[in-house]
Amino acid sequence: MENRKLVNEFVAHLQKNRLPYLKVDCYPDDKNRTTPAIDAIAGPFAIEHTSIDTIPDQRLNSNRFMQFIGNLEQELVFLPFYLEITFKENAITKGQNWKTMRVTLKKWILEKSPYLPVSKSYTPYTVLGIPFEIYVTKDNDLPPGVHFSRFPPDDNTLPDRIRGLFNKKASKLLKYQATGKTTMLLVENGDIALMNTWKLFDAIRNAYPERLPSGVDEIWYADTSIHDRINFKDFTSDLLRK
Repeated sequence: MENRKLVNEFVAHLQKNRLPYLKVDCYPDDKNRTTPAIDAIAGPFAIEHTSIDTIPDQRLNSNRFMQFIGNLEQELVFLPFYLEITFKENAITKGQNWKTMRVTLKKWILEKSPYLPVSKSYTPYTVLGIPFEIYVTKDNDLPPGVHFSRFPPDDNTLPDRIRGLFNKKASKLLKYQATGKTTMLLVENGDIALMNTWKLFDAIRNAYPERLPSGVDEIWYADTSIHDRINFKDFTSDLLRK
């Protein structure tokens, strides 16, 4: 979600649930463009927003995936059976001709998929002109149409990535903590498939098993995975509980 909109929604949440009449007093990063500045001051709170990918390069890979797939699902909506085509997470890379690959994949689906056996497991296929294997599931019991997805990779880097990101953000909050502000780090994730509240909480706990990062009084989670509905969750007390 756009940074300013999310911060304003968060302040509205705090106003409703914690401190009546709270409002944003200023946006320090608007005033200071030469050095890093936090996102907002609202009453007694100093707020810094950040976002974290569930897996490395997730947003980059997702953007490439969407550019490659284009409107294929809509163009092939008439298929009389359910077809799911899955790729490895990092299969679509810079330097590939995605437009040509998309045309090739559409042609293969139209010509080959009617004759593929029904299989509810992921069956690998090699398509001439596609530089990676595709994995196909075909089912006559599910609603018809073609769907594209990716396999989640094995990854255990989330706590380390959180530590590096949070330490950087915490350094911006430190001077506000010294002046008596309650410093809040608002971490956003919009991944409905691979992330959930407890996965992120556990990763933060693993990154900071003893205490919160220096400069941070509270850590909040903003789940933006559902359009037009943000779920805010205060992790602070559970992270501090021994």
